[in-house]
Formats: sequence, structure tokens, C-alpha cells
Amino acid sequence: MKKVILTGDRPTGRLHIGHYVGSLRRRVELQNSGEFDNIYIMIADAQALTDNFENPGKVRSNILEVALDYLACGLDPEKVTLFIQSAVPELTEITFYYMNLVTLSRLQRNPTVKAEIQMRGFETSIPVGFVNYPISQASDITAFKATVVPVGEDQLPMIEQTREIVRKFNSIYGDVLVEPDVMLPSNSACCRLPGTDGKAKMSKSLGNCIYLSDEAEDIRKKVMSMYTDPDHIKVSDPGKLEGNTVFTYLDAFATDEHFAKYLPEYENLQALKDHYTRGGLGDVKVKKFLNNVLQETLGPIRERRKQYAENIEWVYEVLKKGSDEARKVAGATLDEMKAAMKINYFEDADFLKDFSNK
Repeated sequence: MKKVILTGDRPTGRLHIGHYVGSLRRRVELQNSGEFDNIYIMIADAQALTDNFENPGKVRSNILEVALDYLACGLDPEKVTLFIQSAVPELTEITFYYMNLVTLSRLQRNPTVKAEIQMRGFETSIPVGFVNYPISQASDITAFKATVVPVGEDQLPMIEQTREIVRKFNSIYGDVLVEPDVMLPSNSACCRLPGTDGKAKMSKSLGNCIYLSDEAEDIRKKVMSMYTDPDHIKVSDPGKLEGNTVFTYLDAFATDEHFAKYLPEYENLQALKDHYTRGGLGDVKVKKFLNNVLQETLGPIRERRKQYAENIEWVYEVLKKGSDEARKVAGATLDEMKAAMKINYFEDADFLKDFSNK
């Protein structure tokens, strides 16, 4: 069996460093590992419309922004297939068939869906398309016969729902679909990076994001205003690490090489943490170090992004070519499914024979 990855992002804004440590950095590593036969990366515009249906311009305006972020981070169209979800209508048809395999109560019990509904304040005015999101995601994954899906822990209920759908379909119609495995981030700090204000999640509306496209001065300002330990008032005061956003970011980004270059008086991050917790280390010094780390990491990404933006017609063609390829693959899976479900009437030579033999 081929080893296949399917992953992606909703195009509701430019991508930020939470996306980078949570998925983008790992995708580039996987792409370059040579371990996978196919890697599909989807710009999930149809899913984004489930809670932005009244503002389609928001989704449209961010398609190319997300594509630029992908390319700038190092995703290579020669090694991965970049495509737009709505350009593959076969995914919608597969979703429709899966809807018969899942009960409404099962969807409503999905912890991820429940949390997202509460976060968006839908209450009783829940769009059916939004509740249907786990089924749509199952369609995306199975259409490409993905064997591995890289996700954070908050997405585990969604993948389990996909596995349930696969088992149900295969038990009724035969072994057509592939049951995917999960790939979790190796670094716990990468599971979900908090906003710069210490909030649980980065959000454009909260203004607590550091974007991959931010200029150097914007990054510096955001880092220097970052939430730390509110009780660490004097340099001599012992500081707390728990809930301290600066150290959470350092967990995700800092390496021993960074210390050798920018803060050689400390051997590694643990030595810095030890000094901070016993007192005698100010927040400004730690923030300046984090700024240096982020500037080194994000500077090349920002410059590559600008170069790709100058050749946006090529980026457009990459998405078109990738979407065409994705449609072929999803179409082949759909053909297999319809044959197994006995609804491939015009491709099945036995259709008329079965009627004549009644």
C-alpha cells in the first residue's frame, strides 16, 4: 500500500507562526523525507465557507495568501500536490454518500465540533454545513486514500469519526476505503501555540498573531509586548514558566545553536529557565533573545514570500495544476466507491443484463 498524506488549512487569513510550528514546518520535513509516495495539501475553502458563508470575499482574498505562505515555508510543488478544495467537486459527492453512514446525534457528540460551535457562538443557529464538517473532512481524507493525517490533539475526534465512516462503508460495500492513522506533533509546545497576549489561541480578530509575512519591526514590537509572568515585577523576583508565553515560544523555536549565537552565557534553554525561576533574570533580556530567534527563523520565509508574490501568475498555475491532479485522484476513488455501491449504471455492463434476467 502506498504511503499517502493529506493535510491542509482554511484560507481565512494569512498563516501565522502557530501554523508554522503546528504543521508547516513538519510538512516540509515530511516532504523531504522521501518516506511518502504522495503528499496532498489542501486549501480548504469549502470548509472555510461553513462559518464565513456571508463573507465569501474573505475566503477568496486569502487563497493566494495561503499559497504564498506554503511556498515560502519550503513546500515544493514538485514534491507535493497543492490544491483548492472547491476545485475538486468529487469531494462534495463523496460527502453526500457518507452522510448516510453517520447519525446527527453522533455528529453533535463530536468534541471538536462542540468546542467550535461554542467558540463561534452559534448556539441554536448552527449551519448544517458546519455540523457536517467532520463528514466533509472524512471525504477529503479518504478521497486520496490517505494513510497518515498530521493533526493536533484537538483534531483527534475528527479523525476517529473518519475511521468510523471508513469501517462502516467497507463493512457494507467491501474494502474500498483506507483507514488513516494519525501523526501528532513531536514537540508538545507545537500542539497549539498561544497568542502573544497569553490567550489560548492565536486569532486575527484578537490581534495576537505573529504572521509569517510580518516585517522585522512588527515582529520585534509583538515580542517585546508579549505576555509573561505578571508577578515577575523585579529582575530579582523568581519567575514562573507556566503560562509564560515567551518561554512557550522558546520551547517551540529555540535551539542550542541559537544560544551559542545570541546568548552564549547559557548552554541551552533549560539553563535559561533555571535562572529565570530562581530569580535574577529580567523579561526584557529573554524577549530580546526570542526576537533574535524569530527574526532568524522568519526572515528567510518573509523574503521568499516576497519573491513568489512577484511571480503570482506562476503560483496561480501551481494551484490550477495541483487541483486538476487532485481531481483525477479523487475521481478515481469516487468511481471505485460508486462501483461498490452499485450506482455506476452507465459504466456497468451488467446493469441491463440484471434487468433482463429478472
